Amino acid sequence: MTYSDPIRLRTPILGDGAAVHELIRSSPPLDENSRYSYFLLCSHFRDTCCLAETEGGIAGFLSAYLVPDRADTLFIWQIAVASSMRGHRLAGRMLERVASGAACAGIRYLETTISTSNTASRRVFDRFAESRGARLREETFLEAHHFGDESHEDERLIRIGPWAPKITQKGAES
Repeated sequence: MTYSDPIRLRTPILGDGAAVHELIRSSPPLDENSRYSYFLLCSHFRDTCCLAETEGGIAGFLSAYLVPDRADTLFIWQIAVASSMRGHRLAGRMLERVASGAACAGIRYLETTISTSNTASRRVFDRFAESRGARLREETFLEAHHFGDESHEDERLIRIGPWAPKITQKGAES
C-alpha cells in the first residue's frame, strides 16, 4: 500500500474486525485488545468508528463511542494508522469524519487519553481543537501504577470543547 493509492474512509462492518485487530497488533505502542473487541467495535459501535482503506488494504482505523452518561461527549478509544500511511494526516481525517457524522450530531466535547510520550497523537488533537475553535484541557487520568505489572506509561485525559455542533449528512463518505 502506498500513499498514492486513493484512500476511502468508510464505516466499518463486522467482517473488518480481524483486519483491524492485525492493524492494531502492528501499531505499537497501541494497546492490543482481543479480536472479539474489534468485532464489537466494527458492529455495535460502527457509527462512531472509521475505517480507512486503499486497494492495498486497511490504512487506518479510529474507534470511538458516545459516553453513556454524557450524550454530548465522544470518547476516542484508539486511532491506528498503518506505518506506510503515517505523516499524511490520515488520523485527523478519520477523526473529522467521525466527529462530523450523523451519530455525533449533538456532540460538543471530545475526550481521549494519550500516553505521555505519544506526541503524534497529541498533535492530532491539538489540530482538532484548533479547527473547532475549542479549548483543550488536560489532566491525569491513569497513572502507570494503575496498570499493575504491565509496563505502561501514564495516560493523560484530553478534553476538547465545547464547540457548536456541525451540520452533517447521514452516510456521507469522503
